[in-house]
Amino acid sequence: MSRVGEPVKQECQGSITEREAVEVDAPCLDTDRGGFARRHVRKTSRCDEGHGLRPFTSEVLHLYRLIAMGDSLASNGGAAFSVTFHGVRGSTPCHGNDITRYGGNTSCVSVLSPGSQPILFDLGTGLRYFGRECLTRDTRFVGTCLLTHSHFDHTQGLPFFAPLLNPDTVFTVHGPRQEDGMSVKAMFDKLVSPPLFPVGLDRIPGTIDFIDTDEGDFFVDRVNVRARLIPHVGPTLGYRLDFAGRSIAYLPDHQQPKDGSNGISDAARELVDGVDLLIHDSQYTPEEFARKADWGHCTAEYAVWVATTHGVKNLALFHHDPSRSDDALDARLSCLRGVGAAAGCHVFAASEGQTVLV
Repeated sequence: MSRVGEPVKQECQGSITEREAVEVDAPCLDTDRGGFARRHVRKTSRCDEGHGLRPFTSEVLHLYRLIAMGDSLASNGGAAFSVTFHGVRGSTPCHGNDITRYGGNTSCVSVLSPGSQPILFDLGTGLRYFGRECLTRDTRFVGTCLLTHSHFDHTQGLPFFAPLLNPDTVFTVHGPRQEDGMSVKAMFDKLVSPPLFPVGLDRIPGTIDFIDTDEGDFFVDRVNVRARLIPHVGPTLGYRLDFAGRSIAYLPDHQQPKDGSNGISDAARELVDGVDLLIHDSQYTPEEFARKADWGHCTAEYAVWVATTHGVKNLALFHHDPSRSDDALDARLSCLRGVGAAAGCHVFAASEGQTVLV
């Protein structure tokens, strides 16, 4: 079996033109060895381009197309999941010369697993690039989104998802009801309608099935999904995926105890315990959190505490503050990697276009 962390192997018909192989600091998960290893990727654009403009490698792009057209994926380089970050910012999309490496689009992560349809975490502005890079208007798409909550930075990409222009597309969206009982569909009907958007969802050709999701476990094809309510502002779900002995947890918006201490709810603990990859909120510095303690987020230090005290093998710092520059993120990461490593957890900062194999 191929080692986790090796490049995804080409499976499409015909050859892919060899491009310059470059080594990037976007390491792939190698849980067979308990850590990370650098890998070579085929260069499709400059590695320092950002703001969602970096295409996938041809191999990963082909895997998305195989699944979108209904073909099962027999092998994924020995990995259970292929995880790609399409948007990693929190609160609002942003742009500037100082964020080109990590990118400025809001929360959207895609997950592939053998024999299963694509699963998306959230529908932020990064969703547009998933649709643009992976699919064409003539390709039927069948997939599922696990929506954490209704805030703009997690929802505003939906009407710009190009596969929905195909009437044969079927997109299932799970998400929590609002505190007043408003359904996920009613929330999106309100968001995607005049005067906020030129047309309503009923004018979009593809089919969107909205499912109000409470705490519980269910399957998306062969992947076991665990949904739990976690502390934030308004009803918010965190998710855990389990398949073939590997696991991913996604908690992009997670309220740290407001006094700045460490502590975690039973529900959140259930999601993160022992996972191979934890994608976690890391929006604030301790100084920022002191001013915004009730805004529903946490510090990167808290994310590292969650990971290192619950046996997490690899932590992706996520939901970067829109004011945080690439250099500032690098500096934060350099301070926290050693803390994680001392507890056997590899810590990295998620960036747009980055793919890791779990």
